[in-house]
Amino acid sequence: MPLTSLTYRDAGVDIEAGDALVDRIKPMAKRTMRPEVLGNIGGFGALFELTGKYKEPVLVSGTDGVGTKLKLAFELNKHDTVGQDLVAMSVNDILVQGAEPLFFLDYFACGKLDVDTAADVIKGIATGCELSGCALIGGETAEMPGMYPDGEYDLAGFAVGAVEKSEIITGQTIQAGDVVLGLASSGAHSNGYSLIRKVIELTKPNLDADFHGRPLRDVVLEPTRLYVKSMLSLMKANPGMVKGMAHITGGGLLENLPRVLPEGLTAELRADAWQMPPLFQWLQGAGNIEPKEMYRTFNCGIGMCVVVAAADAATAAQALRDAGETVYELGTVRAQAKGEAPTLVV
Repeated sequence: MPLTSLTYRDAGVDIEAGDALVDRIKPMAKRTMRPEVLGNIGGFGALFELTGKYKEPVLVSGTDGVGTKLKLAFELNKHDTVGQDLVAMSVNDILVQGAEPLFFLDYFACGKLDVDTAADVIKGIATGCELSGCALIGGETAEMPGMYPDGEYDLAGFAVGAVEKSEIITGQTIQAGDVVLGLASSGAHSNGYSLIRKVIELTKPNLDADFHGRPLRDVVLEPTRLYVKSMLSLMKANPGMVKGMAHITGGGLLENLPRVLPEGLTAELRADAWQMPPLFQWLQGAGNIEPKEMYRTFNCGIGMCVVVAAADAATAAQALRDAGETVYELGTVRAQAKGEAPTLVV
């Protein structure tokens, strides 16, 4: 007996829903546009004209996701902030090499497309792009029946920036005596969420309860802070002042700062230089987490580290404060003792 005529919708893919999503997100993307963008969202490829702004431009790219923070977003049915997380993870990464983010592309994958949920996610992506000055130039929405549980989706993002070749920041000029400044995070950003979810699973807190003036659910889903505009302003006004930067992501303070330190040096950070925010204090207590485990899992309140010469520390810190950052002088760089770790919190 012949089959009834099948459609793509019968197989679980709703082309009309995809078209509706594109229509919904066009105004969001439009708000992020830069003059270098050519064409409109919805084409097969995204075009960006690298203008005469640079003499010797070097492109810097980065890609990332949001990790298991998405699981909390699913459980709490809150989808309008993880898009900012997605942007921040990539643009903060390319920023550490001195690059200005130029454009961003996203990849949203699900089993069945919910236009409202997807639009909330992309609204957050557009917000992240606006806050970092880069264009949401395109992306991909993939509806793949059977690949994801109902109500779940996955996110990935890709950022491209540019830096003048002579102004690339590598960390190679860092030397003993330099100062490490820390820029406050907005929360756990997008790292350590497998442990956060484990603490929540075991302790079963009331996520709607007041937590220092806000519901705990909002605190644990607070989006990642973007450091792009404040850091670019500092670097533009003071060329060469910033010797190195470390975006504190997976691996925490102990494993990210060493990525920019030359061999033979240790960054010694003082634990009393900043106060661990309430979220991290709660996690440490509720999960009975050892201090070292905290420092190598979470940002512990420091989302970006900036290394400058001691003579420049006060100027850099004030400029960043003027740009809206909360800044701490965390410690100094010194010669590394035999067998010593490249980053210590003492």
